[in-house]
Order: sequence, then C-alpha cells, then structure tokens
Amino acid sequence: MEGIKPGLPNLIGLSNWMGSHSIIVVQSSPYWILNWQCNTATTRKLSALVQQTPLILKYHNGPLLKGNYSINLIWYGKFTRSQQSTIVDFIQSLSPNAPTPSQPSVAYWWRITDNYNPKSGPTHLDLGSQVFDDKYDMGRSLKSSDIITLSNIIQGRDQINIVLTAADVTVEGFCTSRCGTHAPGKFIAPYIWVGNSASQCPGQCAWPFHQAVYGPSMPALKAPNGDVGMDGMVINIATLLAGAVTNPSGGGFYQGPKNAPMEAVSACTGMFGSGAYPGYPGRVPVDPKSGVSYNAFGLNGRKYLLPAMWDPITSQCSTLA
Repeated sequence: MEGIKPGLPNLIGLSNWMGSHSIIVVQSSPYWILNWQCNTATTRKLSALVQQTPLILKYHNGPLLKGNYSINLIWYGKFTRSQQSTIVDFIQSLSPNAPTPSQPSVAYWWRITDNYNPKSGPTHLDLGSQVFDDKYDMGRSLKSSDIITLSNIIQGRDQINIVLTAADVTVEGFCTSRCGTHAPGKFIAPYIWVGNSASQCPGQCAWPFHQAVYGPSMPALKAPNGDVGMDGMVINIATLLAGAVTNPSGGGFYQGPKNAPMEAVSACTGMFGSGAYPGYPGRVPVDPKSGVSYNAFGLNGRKYLLPAMWDPITSQCSTLA
C-alpha cells in the first residue's frame, strides 16, 4: 500500500507500489546545495533562476475516473466542528457549481483534471455521506487493514470514500513512511486515507505550515484556516484526489516506474506559487489583515493553499499564484 512519506517537503512523489497509490515525501538527501540562510533579495534571485522544464506524465491506457462522483467522509476520532467544516467546505468547493465569487477558486484548480483525456469528459465531485466514529471503536492505533475496513463502511459505485483520522490516532506507517494513501476500492473507485499530523509530525506532513524536519529552516506559512493539522490535511487530500482520479488503478497518468509513480500533483510536489524551489513553496498571496497564506478561494469565504498540478496541455506544473 502506498503512503505519503514524511521528509523533504519538495520531494513528495516517489512511492512504493503494493496494490495502491500514495504520496511520499522523500527523506533528507544531498539535494540541498544552496545557501538557504538568505535574505529576501537573495530569495528573489534564486527563485528567478528556477525555470520549469517540460514534464511528461505518460498515459498508460488504463481507466480514469470520469463523470460524477460523490465524496464520502469517514471521520475516525475526535474532530471539532470547525475542523470538520474546513474539510467539508473544501470538498464542496470542488464542485463546478460551487458559488465562489472570488478567483482563482478551488473549482478552477480542480478543472485542470479535465485536461487528462479531455474527450472522456470532466470529473465532477460533490459531497456525499458522512460517518462519524468519535468513540474510537477500533482503538487509537490502527493498522493498514483497519483503514481498509473503515473505507468499506460506505459502499456503492461512483463514490470515493475518504478516511480521516484524528490527531491522537496513530496509523501504521504514519509519519515514518507516509502521510496518507489512495488505493483501488471495492467498486473500482479508489478510497483515500489522510491523517491529522498536528501533534505527531507537522514538519513532515503539514509543510509549509510548519518548519520542515529535513532540509532548510525557512519560516512556516500561516495556515489559512488557523489549523496547521487541518490545512495540511487539505493539501494531502487535494494531492490524493488528483492522483486517484487520474491514476486510479495504475494504468493512468504518471511518470516513472509503476512501483514508484509520480502523479498529477506529486510530480509537482512542494510547489504552491511561482518561483518555487526545494524548501520554498513559491510566491503566494498573503492576507494583509490576518497574515495567512493562500492561493485559492472556497465556499463560505474560505481560503485554501493548494498544490501545483501537472497540466497535460502545457506539460508543466500549473500553480494558482
């Protein structure tokens, strides 16, 4: 089973294929050859030197998820209403019918997936059912098999189940080898799992809202919804959703070997704005009043920071800022 490995924030994307997909943050390596203790002027000079080269994610002639899909949320552990609404508003913001007057919107970001085999049509997502288990019926320490069991609580076609584990729940491999995963589900459509890393490994699974454990010590960005763990989960959910839709079962779009695919977003990992380079998320808007960093607008006045996604039309990683 694949997972989002913690480590260098700009190297998420290599993964072990064991019947599923996931995001992996590769651990510290000698890629860090620049002087990261630099002033703002130096940062601008460095970012100006970073230019994208064409990136190709090959299509492997397998199925993609096209059409209408409902996103079901399975909450495991204790989440506050505020935390739940952050995720719910994000999922609802993915809909093309979401009333978001400000641009760029979350829905605008998601429409990049329409460019993957456009003749097959778009992928429309909406919020489906929600299940809540705040009594920890399976305990506070879960195995990978427990995540699969939870993902099967809601069954049906044209549905994607997302299992969300609370900050006080440990999951096999969480923080040490992954931050989340997506894998083929029972009815072709995949399931997704993402954990709240706030109290376990925010520097690994909630970057850039917390200083990275590995690599340069650059200042963390202020989370747009005031919750490092939940805003980090939004980034991981977005990454996994894009990967699940464009490479649901290993025959979709990815680069590299099948057992280590770089997918729609994981191929662009660590990029949130223009001029991004390893350890620097790029130039993104900062709210002048609250000081939060964001690049997309959602429902109910929400702001989110969403990762770059590879665009098949331009063969480059597309950022919203």
